[in-house]
Order: sequence, then C-alpha cells, then structure tokens
Amino acid sequence: MKPQVDIHQHITDQIVAAIEKGVGSFQMPWHTLANKAIRPKNIASNKNYQGINTLILWVYAEKFGYTSGIWGTYKQWAEAGCQVRKGEKSSYVTFYKTYEVETEGSDEAETRRVAKTTPVFAAEQVEGFEIPTEEAPSAPGVLPIEQAEHFISATGATIHHGGDRAFYRPATDSITIPDKSLFTGTKSSTPEEAYYSTILHELGHWTSHKNRCDRELGRKFGDHAYAVEELIAELTAAFLCNDLKLTSETRDDHAQYISSWLKALKSDKRIIFTAAAKASQAANYLHALQRDQALAA
Repeated sequence: MKPQVDIHQHITDQIVAAIEKGVGSFQMPWHTLANKAIRPKNIASNKNYQGINTLILWVYAEKFGYTSGIWGTYKQWAEAGCQVRKGEKSSYVTFYKTYEVETEGSDEAETRRVAKTTPVFAAEQVEGFEIPTEEAPSAPGVLPIEQAEHFISATGATIHHGGDRAFYRPATDSITIPDKSLFTGTKSSTPEEAYYSTILHELGHWTSHKNRCDRELGRKFGDHAYAVEELIAELTAAFLCNDLKLTSETRDDHAQYISSWLKALKSDKRIIFTAAAKASQAANYLHALQRDQALAA
C-alpha cells in the first residue's frame, strides 16, 4: 500500500525550502513569486485560488517555469477541450473535507475537517489551449500606481505620515508611514512601489481589528503569535501587490523576522496554512471595500 502523504508537512517543507533559498538576500518567496506570476486561477470556475493554494501554486510555478497562472484538473482541462500532454507531472492543491463523527456519551456529533489534495496541471502542460496575453489595467488608461492610490483610499483607513518607520497602532486604529519621499527604489521596484506595498502591508494588520476580520491569534500560537501576524500581513501585501500589478517589495525588517518565521513553520506544520487563509481573508475584505465604495458612489 502506498504510504499516505502528510499534506501539511509536505507543503510546509516546500515553503520552508523556498524561504531558506532566499535567506541571503532576505527576499521572501511570496515577493519573488508574486512579482513573476499572476494570481493562480482555475480554468473551470475562472476564480482565483485562495489561501495556501495561491502560495503553493506560486512555488510550483517558480520551480517549473509556469507563468500563465491558469490551472485545472485533468478532467477540467478535458471539459475545456484541451488535453494534458502525456508524461506531464501534476502539482497539487489542497481542500478540506468536513464530516461528522458521533462521540461516545454525547447526543451531538463532532465536526472534523480532513485535508485532501487534488492534482492539477498548468496551462503550459496542455495542448489545445491558447494562453491569453497579460491582462490590461482594470480601467483603461489607469496605471498601477493610480490603482493603488484608489485602492488604499477606498479602504477608509486612517493613515498618518511621519517618522522613519511604518506601523499599525491598534489603540488608535491608525497606520503611520514615513513620507513618500523617504522611500527608495531597488533594481526591481520604484520608490513609489515600495511606498504603496508598505501601506498594503500595514493594511494587512489593519484588517485584524475586531470590526473587520477580528483576528486574534492568542494562545493557539503562543510565542509565535507575533511572527504569524507579520506573516499574515506579508502575504496579504503580496496578494494585493499581485492583484494591483505592483512589484512587491522586500521590507528592511525581514532580517529580524526570518528566523522567527522559520522557527514557527518548523514547529507547527499548520501555521502556513492558517497564515495564508487569514491573508486571503484580509485581501478579500479589502477588495470588498472597493466594491462597497463603488456602490455608494
């Protein structure tokens, strides 16, 4: 009998390896991958993958050189009139199956969730499918920087400028960020992209408020709670930068977080799943605010 794969451990190991690969330059894999590929999308539903599946498909895309961002199961590709080429190796996405178990001495059944995997293939692995050209900006004539400005404004978050560091203060429910003129560019990003990606990171923290995503990590993560919250904000920013066509920038404070992230992930194989799920929730919440403002206009 084929040994059962520990899904959580397998995926965590790949994320840890990707982080350790970039340690020397403090370049996190979610930045590298978000900058190279579009958000993974399913061929059948035309919807973006969420949570850990976004991250793991970015890792697969980097590993095998896939850039289309379009994925599907063998059956889904067949239903789309395409054929997965013979000999192509599948990648895997995760989903949870919920079932109920009767517990002894209780009239109520206990609900349990079990992680399952589904093999998927990238558009580059199939025949009969024409990979679409890169998507145009969401509004004709609107540049990514303008989109980012509109996106941030639509959240309604209180943002103060000043000082030399960026942070979200729960006590005042406000974000503080250095003046835009203090941000510098890199080989891969402009000063403006660094400025906006930093605000998006802090907006990730901003969603933790009880009136928004109500994210209290608490005892479940113990000493790792702070590192996990930083990881959530990092992934939120990476998802949003990818959506807004911005280069996701490495933060100066990555060096101090890398060891804590690796320690947390190695000690608990489910942490990256939780962080990615919470980041997707935060990104989706911020996107919903855009729709709310549009409807109110």
